[in-house]
Order: sequence, then C-alpha cells, then structure tokens
Amino acid sequence: MLRSAAPLHCGQPRKEDTTMQKTGCLCICLLALLAWYQPHTARAADNSTAAGPAAVDVVSTTHHRIKAGGLSLKYTATAGRLVIADEAGTPKARMFFIAYEKKGAAPGSRPITFAFNGGPGSSSVWLHFGAIGPRRVLLTDDGSAAPPPAALVENACSWLAFSDIVFIDPVGTGYSQALDKKKDAEFYGYKKDIESVGDFIRLYLTRNKRWLSPKYLVGESYGTTRAVGLTQYIHGAHGIRLSGIILISPVLDFNTILLGRSNDLPYVLFLPSYAAAAWYHRQLSDRPATLEQTLSTAEQWALQEYAAALARGGSLPPDRRSASAAAMAGLTGLAPRYILDSNLKVRDRRFVKELLRSRGRIIGRMDARITGPDVDTAGATGTYDPSLDRLFGPFAAAANHYVRHDLGFESDVPYRYLNPKVSRHWDWSSAIHGGQGYVNVSRELSDALNRNSHLRVFIACGYYDLATPYFAARYTVNHLDIEHSLRANITMRFYEAGHMMYTRKSSLEKLTGDVARFYECGGSGGSAAGP
Repeated sequence: MLRSAAPLHCGQPRKEDTTMQKTGCLCICLLALLAWYQPHTARAADNSTAAGPAAVDVVSTTHHRIKAGGLSLKYTATAGRLVIADEAGTPKARMFFIAYEKKGAAPGSRPITFAFNGGPGSSSVWLHFGAIGPRRVLLTDDGSAAPPPAALVENACSWLAFSDIVFIDPVGTGYSQALDKKKDAEFYGYKKDIESVGDFIRLYLTRNKRWLSPKYLVGESYGTTRAVGLTQYIHGAHGIRLSGIILISPVLDFNTILLGRSNDLPYVLFLPSYAAAAWYHRQLSDRPATLEQTLSTAEQWALQEYAAALARGGSLPPDRRSASAAAMAGLTGLAPRYILDSNLKVRDRRFVKELLRSRGRIIGRMDARITGPDVDTAGATGTYDPSLDRLFGPFAAAANHYVRHDLGFESDVPYRYLNPKVSRHWDWSSAIHGGQGYVNVSRELSDALNRNSHLRVFIACGYYDLATPYFAARYTVNHLDIEHSLRANITMRFYEAGHMMYTRKSSLEKLTGDVARFYECGGSGGSAAGP
C-alpha cells in the first residue's frame, strides 16, 4: 500500500496582502477570511436535470499542492462542463472535464496532455485515479482493492510533474451529455465520438490560451483507438499538430484481437500471453526459470509452428495436429485433449475458465495473475472478470467523492463511470474502411507519422493482459506502413502487469518513469522489434 504517501492539502490559501490586514476594518477582514477559505467552500452547482443539461458552462476552480516526481508543485484544478457546438454554432453537448495546471508556469511553456479511457463507454476515472492524476485510489501494492470504504492518497507518480493534464469524459460517460439527453446515442460511434472530443480539445486550447503548448494525447484500451483517430481529425479540422501520443494497452487493429472461427491471426498473437499466465500460476510441466524465457519460446513457436498449423486448417494431418496440441499444451498448461477438442483454437474466455479449473478458480482477463472463485466449474466460459470487478467500487466512490468534495463541482445527475449502453449501441461502421472488415486505425497512425515526422509515439503493454495482448500490439506496430527511419519515433515498453498495469505500485512507478523520459526526450528513442 501507499502508506508513506503524505496527505494532500487541497485548496491551500495564498497569504493575504498585509496592508489589507492593517486597515482594521472588520468587514474587510471578514472578506479576506472568506477568500482564504474559498477553495474549500466554493461550489459550482450544475443545474442539469434528468432530461438533459442546460446550455451553459459550469466550472469550478480550486487550488492545491502536491509532491510528485520529487518536486513540490502548486497547481490549479478546474472541473466542469463546457458546451460544444456544431459548425453552425448550435450547442450540441456539454462535456465534463477535470484539468490540472501547474501554477507559476508561463502559458505555452509546459506540455498539455489530454487523457481519456476507452470502453467504449468508460469515463476517464481509471487513468485519472489509477495512474496520472494528483490523487490516486488506495490499492494494495499488488493492485488489489483495499477493504471498503475507498480512500484517496497523494499520487507521487502523477504526470503533473512534467505536464499539465486535462481528463475528458466523452458524451455518455461521467457528467457528459447531449443537450437533448435523448440524443446521447448520436455520439455513440467512432466518428461522432472523435469529432466531439476533438472539438472539445480545440475549445479548451482556445479558452485557456494553450495553442503554443506542446500537445499530447493519452488513451487506454479503446481510448488508444480514439487517440489515433483524433490525431488525424484535430489536425485536419482544427490544425492541431501533436508532439506525441501515449497508447496504454492499445488496440489499433481489431483483426489482431477478435478471436473467431475464420480469423487465425489473434490465436497466434494471444498465445504468448496464455503462456505468461500459465507460467505465473505454475501450470507448466517444464516451467522455465524466467518469464522472459517463457515468452521467447512461446513467441517463436507461435509464429512458426502454430501459425503454419492453423494455416493448414482441415488439411493438417492427424499426426501434425496431435503434435501441435502437445506443444501448445506444454506452453499454455491446458490439456492436449482440450486443445484438440477446441480445434487448436482456444478463445480467451475459455482460457480464463480452463487454466485453473482443477483448483476451482477463474483467472482475470484484464490481469491474468488475479484469480477469483469459480462457482460454476462445469461451465465452458468465464462468467466474470475478477481482475476488473474488484476495482469498480473503489474507483466509482473516488470519483463521486472527489469531484464534489475536493473540486467543488456539484451535480445530482449520476456520474457514469461506466455506461454499458454506450458499448451496446456503438456504431463501428464509420471506423471500417470500405464498410466491411475489422476496425483498423493503424493506417491512420501510419499516415500521421508520415505527415508529421516530429510526432512521437509511446506504447505500454502488459504481459498478463488477455484483453489487448502485448504480442498483438507489437505485430501491429511492425506492420505500420511507414519509412524505416520513422520507427525510431516509436517507443514500446512492456511490463510484468495486466491491462491496467498501473494498479500495481511497482509497475506504476516504472510506467511513470518511462513516460517522464519520453516527455523529457521529446519522445525519441525506443524499440519496436518483434514479429
């Protein structure tokens, strides 16, 4: 646990001018006292209703300090909802955000980073209170939730040490809504989502005089798909040129992660992560001494023997099929018979159920190291994700408390930290080239790098991530259609962690250090080596 973290003293006052104190006027002193307490007592009341938000901005500003990155920082926090309009100037939605800016820095002298999560349908609470923001949900050192109630602690790893930060909740998440709530669903799609978030970024830069700042985007999971799409949109629509994008647990080409009957590629790319899980849970009969040895062997076999076996399909001879099943069993900890019955293709939802079936445990999809009780041991697939469900309560409580209590933004509208309606009604068609196939924004990333040779990309992946496997990210990067020289613009870092690698303290510290160097060096340097 982060037991050594010092409490954050939010809203510390600036000392009043001593000349005011010398006037002897009681009313002036009372006004000064009220001003001293302003960060603690000021509240921005949101007059939204269940029918929809009013077409006015509502913003609350408070003042704080933190120790992060070895620095003592004073900063301003702004929480609120800004109205965004269409090209005709007609208001269409209000988007909720929380921004942090270091005090005393000249406009444009510090980078500004726009952050969001994925889903689709997720608010920004995970990156905000898990990794980047000045306050962090208290978790155990191994990333498990502490006993309730939830608690927030100072985040010594906050990115505020090297960048100002703006957390954005897309429409349908957080407090962000269409002006006509019945039209929320109009924003539930790749194109409309990118346009609304991109228009918010333009408005924020304009309102806060940040056009000359180095600009970065950071997204997680589907947020990485959004980030790459935004890179193209904000440049084309608003002339916003980015210095860098940070992609945490990325999915850029859905062809690499959607396991289906006729798509062999993701089975090849998932296999090293299956091997990592089996190694961690000691399910390998001939277990290598290190995770690195396990991954190296699994990667080589997956690209060579496994890919070739799957390519043969029904023409694969029975002896070759049995040999492939035996080799796969040795790497994944599954029984050869189970692999044969699965036609050499084991989906992720089956793997999380099968690996520890004999122990009556199910492993996490977001983090394969985390297990939970399996009460339906006869079932074929996992019924829940023990690595994700454990975090819902602490993060939801943190967001609801912090926004109102610490940042002074009040609203009786529910804060939607996750909104399943968004994902259920998401329009993927506008992201699919030619109207068919898989969502793939790797072309957009290639175009962005080719058109802006100064753009830098940082990619973070967890070895135990069974949602967006690290091998799939590496495969996608190595198949970008860019000049060889531009590959030096891409930094890839890998962590002994899951999808949300920052939930474990050691991985959080490593991630923060890697990203800080990325900013410090202008994002240069890295390795995209692999398959």
